[in-house]
Amino acid sequence: MNPPTPLSSFFTFIFFLFITPSISNPPSLSLSTPSLSRSNISVTITWTGVDSPSQLDWLGIYSPPDSSLRNFIGYLYLNTSPTWQSGSGSITIPLINLRSNYKIRIFRWTESEIVPTRLDHDHNPLPQPKHLLAETEEFGFGSGHGSGYGPDQVHLALTGERGEMRVMFVSGSGGESVVKYGLSSGQMDRVVPARVGRYEREDMCDAPANTSVGWRDPGFIHDGVMVGLEGGKRYFYKVGSDAEGWSNTYSFVSPDENSGETIAFLYGDMGTSTPYNTYIRTQEESISTINWIARDIEALGDKPALISHIGDISYARGYSWVWDHFFNQIEPVASKVPYHVCIGNHEYDWPLQPWKPDWAMYIYAKDGGGECGVPYSLKFNMPGNSSELTGSRAPPTRNLYYSFDFGVVHFVYLSTETNFLKGSKQYEFLKKDLESVDRVKTPFVVVQGHRPMYTTSNEVRDAPIREKMLEHLEPLLVDNKVNLALWGHVHRYERFCPINNFKCGSGPVHVVIGMAGADWQPMWEPRSNHQDMPVYPQPARSIYRGGEFGYTKLVANKDKLTLTYIGNHDGKMHDSVEILATGKVVNGKITILTTNEGKVNNVGKGKEGKTSYLWYVEVGGVILFSVLVGFFLGFMSRAKKEVVTNKEWIPLKTIEEA
Repeated sequence: MNPPTPLSSFFTFIFFLFITPSISNPPSLSLSTPSLSRSNISVTITWTGVDSPSQLDWLGIYSPPDSSLRNFIGYLYLNTSPTWQSGSGSITIPLINLRSNYKIRIFRWTESEIVPTRLDHDHNPLPQPKHLLAETEEFGFGSGHGSGYGPDQVHLALTGERGEMRVMFVSGSGGESVVKYGLSSGQMDRVVPARVGRYEREDMCDAPANTSVGWRDPGFIHDGVMVGLEGGKRYFYKVGSDAEGWSNTYSFVSPDENSGETIAFLYGDMGTSTPYNTYIRTQEESISTINWIARDIEALGDKPALISHIGDISYARGYSWVWDHFFNQIEPVASKVPYHVCIGNHEYDWPLQPWKPDWAMYIYAKDGGGECGVPYSLKFNMPGNSSELTGSRAPPTRNLYYSFDFGVVHFVYLSTETNFLKGSKQYEFLKKDLESVDRVKTPFVVVQGHRPMYTTSNEVRDAPIREKMLEHLEPLLVDNKVNLALWGHVHRYERFCPINNFKCGSGPVHVVIGMAGADWQPMWEPRSNHQDMPVYPQPARSIYRGGEFGYTKLVANKDKLTLTYIGNHDGKMHDSVEILATGKVVNGKITILTTNEGKVNNVGKGKEGKTSYLWYVEVGGVILFSVLVGFFLGFMSRAKKEVVTNKEWIPLKTIEEA
């Protein structure tokens, strides 16, 4: 062997000086734990040795771990760690059970590598996985509750039958599962089986739901019904099996038909919060909504209640794991009280949906992300048997329209995404249902649907559907003396006077309650002379409207129903309306009088904020007065008055104040 030359020795020195360190000391990535015991347990990811860190270096979350590098479920920028500029740092993320292992990867990314066409829903560039720096080993969920094969996402629902409560949950296996329940946590000696079902990627109708980036295995959906329940009693229950693990023990208070009281929490458009960025905008405010409702449920003690979520449920829009986050997010309340839903555009709409009349061509679009109602139909099971064929391999869409009695209120749920016109199955259901309500047993009727019949939002695209609802559905609500109509879709709160054909005086009180989490919304109805500014004060038919995130609470007895709007920033009341069983609507200190023509004889504010009353009464015919000596007694004949509201005027709140 020839001895090394001076030149070869020089290159060997250069190699070891500059090349060897970069090979022997790559960035490292470590986990705080290799095994998670249940959903929402946090894992801390720590990295070191990242040379010349970039503002755009990012951490990708992958499940399954062998997903393509482009098919992460979420990401975070390394600069969220306060020490990122040193090349080291850590990020803590709560993870949920997706019935598959995880892997974490970190990447180098620079501004010069931004791809203008690869954007999220907010038009922000999605990270590019070109330069992998480091990755963890696979990790996931261990045995027991929340394991890869254990139960998760527990939620309740009424069946519509007396003495029953449905419970649904998800597991990673289709093995036999049961529901154990009883009147004490130590003696859950009653057992019922839970049937099992699932859906496949091929059932999805469009992208991204049926693509590798959006689809994830949804697991198996279990459904059991607890029977023979006594009214007004607290029951304890758990779900699962010895072979595949058990859930925690939960409890609920069974409905009591003899209590004479109804309590419900109602909202629309809540969505989901995820602890990382993903392909779509998620709704961070939804966490506050659930936390405040959890507070209110706890304060009820042993009183039964229910939750009503009227459309735009998770906002998954084709990204499967968002549904998993949603059900984990609501489990603290949905495992305690029945959780009821109706379908919205973001659960259903897709280009080839079966009912899409000419006037709705620009209303029903791609809002469902290719899900075509499948996750919504199978992950919930509402009373009744309403369904519509999808015209594809996908199973029929369920949970479209139904009703049930809960205490002194008859609740009705509608679908604004499928046919509701005269002659349709849904129209005939609604007509028959409203005409058959026992107003002695349930003196109040509350109708709910997603897209609103009334709104002063600048929702121009939806105008045709509002016209059809006014033409076909409003007469049914008015003729059958519906007390309250609740709607979502518009991501704000707005309460109207008792209204019929845009005239105050008679008809249901319409309230838009889509303020539970979604945070994008067109402005209110613009001024004719200032199109960039909302009408202010709002039109007389709009009694109160606000931009505060929150929810509503309904409390009713045989004589009165009260609906309260509670704000998320303080957990306090921001608006309230009372509806009497006699049909009158009262709330607060201001009185709005209406004539038999339904025109508002209005309300204002005097100087220094004092309430002033302007009494303008249209008189049909002759007005007769009689004066009795010593006393004043006036009466008006042939002019019909009705007190419809009674609340101190609260000015408009707009999106800027939210």
